[in-house]
Amino acid sequence: MSSPERTWKTIESGPHTYQEALHPVVRKNYGKWKYHEIPRPGVLKHVAESGDAIYTVRAGTPRQDTVDMVRRLCEIADRFSDGHLRFTVRNNVEFLTPNPDNVEPMIKELESMGFPVGGAGNCVSSVSHTQGWLHCDIPATDASGVVKSMMDTLYHEFKHMEMPNKVRLSTSCCSINCGGQADIAVVVKHTRPPRINHEHLSMVCELPKAVARCPVAAIRPTVVDGKRSLMVDEAKCICCGACFGACPAMEINHPEHSKFAIWVGGKNSNARSKPSTMSIVAHNLPNNPPRWPEVTDAVGRILTAYKAGGRPWERVGEWINRIGWKRFFEETGLTFDEDMIDSYRHARTTFNQSAHVRF
Repeated sequence: MSSPERTWKTIESGPHTYQEALHPVVRKNYGKWKYHEIPRPGVLKHVAESGDAIYTVRAGTPRQDTVDMVRRLCEIADRFSDGHLRFTVRNNVEFLTPNPDNVEPMIKELESMGFPVGGAGNCVSSVSHTQGWLHCDIPATDASGVVKSMMDTLYHEFKHMEMPNKVRLSTSCCSINCGGQADIAVVVKHTRPPRINHEHLSMVCELPKAVARCPVAAIRPTVVDGKRSLMVDEAKCICCGACFGACPAMEINHPEHSKFAIWVGGKNSNARSKPSTMSIVAHNLPNNPPRWPEVTDAVGRILTAYKAGGRPWERVGEWINRIGWKRFFEETGLTFDEDMIDSYRHARTTFNQSAHVRF
């Protein structure tokens, strides 16, 4: 028996293909680029094998964008870049134009509106970060506020190419570190295990989900006052806070016990050296809104030492590997202590590879 003839069309409900949003010059030369250069801070020029060239103007934007602000940026795109712009993971906005005569007027327009042009080349980038109180389910602080505080002090470094190499920054509002690997990362550090509200737990939490959320199996079912509840093995708990998202009754956020740590040396690329993970260089910094002065001071110390001592094209981690950790702490004025050693009992295989220990 033959199948009935199909008389309907599939309605695509998913996202449009990204190629529809590409600038015509980019779409025409996709995968056929010959080289690129940075003629000035915040401006990239890509040249294709065909000889076509396209300019990208990069500007920093606020941590949260209003509809009015997006409309103003779209108006600039309509005037100078054929309506093409894109937002990056680091909260930059980029305008693409094949016309070099549009670059300077576009920069002047952006600067007049308060959007600094920079972040490309040997400079400090905008920050890859989580949104903190806006949408994270386990925030211990407002990552956006920390970013604002840091970038206010690093405004010059964003707009000028004076670093040995590019510097990638990230912040995370919890210990999960959604901000990712970076040259310098600011990450929340909880200093005590969660406190369990047994009265509310069985009413607001799915116990198996909370147990499964723990990466080190430190959570176990128990019974408290005749009610099903949970317990935490504090000897195994790594204070990551992952359980709080699955069970709000496992309270870990605290104004005094939720602090900040700074990690350095993360690198995703394999240029000049292999990719690397970060190492902790400062911790127990107070969660001190609205300006977080202790955090911005520590980041500033690291960047000042790196700017003065790094060789051309050295990333932060490569600079540290060359001079050694002892000199790094001397140059930055940061304090090393034994809690920075990778002594977690599940890390026996990595203990001898710690950034701070040599046998």
